[in-house]
Amino acid sequence: MTRARAVVAVFAEDVRRKRLELGLSQEALAERAGVHRTYIGMLERSEKNVTIYNIWRHASALDASPSDLLIG
Repeated sequence: MTRARAVVAVFAEDVRRKRLELGLSQEALAERAGVHRTYIGMLERSEKNVTIYNIWRHASALDASPSDLLIG
């Protein structure tokens, strides 16, 4: 696995973990983050390489800091 793919996988896993900790559905998180619900599923399956802006949006929606979702 390349370093970039590893970072995407860590972000995906951390978003899913935090979403479940908060008791949010993918649809609820999507609404809070201002994205389509299918985007959350693709993100959690590491199918999306998100932009810095979207990392910030998802972190805000999860009441977390961007670094919380990238450290693993």
